[in-house]
Amino acid sequence: MRIEDHLRESARRFGTKTALIMAEVSLTYGELDALSDRFAENLALHGLGEGDRLLIVAENSAEIVVCFFGAWKAGAVPCPLYSSIKADKLRAIVTRTEPKAILAQGRFVPVVDAALGETDTAIRKIAFGAATINAERGWLRYETIIAPGEARTQPPQHDDQALALLIHTSGSTGTPKGVMHTHATLLAACGSIAGYLGNTSRDVVLSVLPLSFGYGITQVITMVMVGGTVVLEKSFAFPRKILARLVETRATGFPLVPAMAALIAGMQDLQPAFLPDLRYMTNAASAMPPSVAQRLRELLSETQLFLMYGQTECIRATYLPPEEADRRPFSVGRAIPGTQAYVVDEAGNPAPPGVTGELVIEGPHVMMGYWQDEAATPEKVTPVDGGRRLQTGDLFKTDEDGFLYFVSRRDDIIKTRGEKVSPQEVEAVLYAMPGIREAAVAGVDDPVFGQLIRAYIALEPSAELTEKEIIRYCAQHLEDYMVPKSVEFRDALPKTSTGKIRLTAETPATEPPGPETKETVA
Repeated sequence: MRIEDHLRESARRFGTKTALIMAEVSLTYGELDALSDRFAENLALHGLGEGDRLLIVAENSAEIVVCFFGAWKAGAVPCPLYSSIKADKLRAIVTRTEPKAILAQGRFVPVVDAALGETDTAIRKIAFGAATINAERGWLRYETIIAPGEARTQPPQHDDQALALLIHTSGSTGTPKGVMHTHATLLAACGSIAGYLGNTSRDVVLSVLPLSFGYGITQVITMVMVGGTVVLEKSFAFPRKILARLVETRATGFPLVPAMAALIAGMQDLQPAFLPDLRYMTNAASAMPPSVAQRLRELLSETQLFLMYGQTECIRATYLPPEEADRRPFSVGRAIPGTQAYVVDEAGNPAPPGVTGELVIEGPHVMMGYWQDEAATPEKVTPVDGGRRLQTGDLFKTDEDGFLYFVSRRDDIIKTRGEKVSPQEVEAVLYAMPGIREAAVAGVDDPVFGQLIRAYIALEPSAELTEKEIIRYCAQHLEDYMVPKSVEFRDALPKTSTGKIRLTAETPATEPPGPETKETVA
């Protein structure tokens, strides 16, 4: 099966059931199927067919979901981009991917026009939600394309190995790469996820995660696979409104990133069991501090919390069963069902428990490779029986029971005084200190020690910690060479477009609007 086949099947089984809610828009499975048929027909009429790329620049919306399924029905390849993308980066992606069409939300039409310039191009441009569009520049209205009327169902596509998504990394550590996922790799990942989460047609998942981000896309695909309902929101900028929306929609599933979880955990007026319908929460994008996870479990004792790790290159790699959270609060669990995840040493041999090495992922969910990057692909992906092997580049270790623990990205290791320090290990201690809301650690160059450790801290509004107090606290819990030598206070720490704290990110953020260079999630 291909992804769009699951929509057709759910439309057949649950035609009048709500598939998608976005603000005031509500679509049944029958309506979503019919709208995507009309979109597919119009794509075909404008020359889009098998393998053609369709770039998408928009915030979360019902239109994006229709676009995804319409593109798949036409045999085309959606390429969702984070909505904050700038014209120069978009121009580079257009040059590499050579799209046949671009779908843009009205407010981002100027960015697309700036990226394309005055060059005469055959790219079909479609805008939705725009008060006005410049027809002379080739813009079509989405609302006209999907206007009510009979749509001819496109001939079914049968190749599940065909390219289904091109997910671009944000390029925060380099040029954005296009991660190539087929229908088969995405369905393998989403089928495994739906299995361990126990998803059924009774589930209602509320997601603020951007649909340019693998973690966000899986919420839609898994719900369509099981006949559930997905409720989309644009962001987590107004947390209390999202919590009210969870109650209103009786959501059973709520995917989080740590920045969101910390905001909820910091609300002192929330009453236990304030989300009585919520069956599970998931965490990805980076590790959730144990103190935050504990607070969430206290507030929502009947809600299961799944801690996970993955990369855009495999969508999801590991998960920690909720019953293990108290015993192994720093673990990201084991491989998701139907796949393998293990740690290797420098020679490529299995690393014994407690020894740090590189995490390797194997399975049918691993990407095909990077778009038009013949140099990087073989370094990351090699074929194996039952799928492909992914060299994650992330450092891990296991315990005696085989549970995995994220140590650091290889590039993030701090070398000081002849020792190697994992920033995450220091950050875990900082997060355990009352009064610290956000924490990050990095090495700063030093002529004597190579690097010195500096902590970057954002305090809780009522906290009044000093640099000396923070360093003293770390000295009580860490080896001497791991203790930060300086502390820099900030109002908020910069985050990648997935909501992960990263000091090299351009701007601070409180919600995750798009994908990052390498979607490392824990």
